[in-house]
Amino acid sequence: MAVSKVTVHFPCPVERVWQTVTNLTNTAWRSDLARVEVLDESHFVEHTKTGYATHFSVTACEPLRRWAFTMENGNMSGSWEGIFQAAEGGTRLHCTETVSAKRWWMRPFVPGYLKRQQRLYLDDLRKELQK
Repeated sequence: MAVSKVTVHFPCPVERVWQTVTNLTNTAWRSDLARVEVLDESHFVEHTKTGYATHFSVTACEPLRRWAFTMENGNMSGSWEGIFQAAEGGTRLHCTETVSAKRWWMRPFVPGYLKRQQRLYLDDLRKELQK
C-alpha cells in the first residue's frame, strides 16, 4: 500500500476550490480524463483518455470542508480525502491518497504512479483556478 499526503495553497476562496474539485459535470480542466459518468449522488466513474475506467464511491461530503471517496479499477483500489481550509490569502487543501495494487508485480510501481497522478491533478487544478 502506498500513501501520499500533500498540502497545497491556492490564492482563491475556499468556495471556488470546493466547487471546482467537487463539480463532476465540469471536468474539462482535468488533462487525464475524457469524461466522468455520474451514476448517482454517491457514485461516479472516471474514464481516462485511453478509455480506462475507475469507479468511485463518495464516503464523506461536508461542503466547503471535506470530500472523500473510495476508488477501484482493475489494477488498484484505494481512497482519497481532501480537507479544505480557508487560509490567509486563499485556501489550503490537504490531500491524502492511499492506493493498493491488485497484482503483486505492480506494487513497486505504485508509489511513483501515485505521486505522478497527484502532481498532475494538482497542477491541473492550479491552472483551472488561475483562470
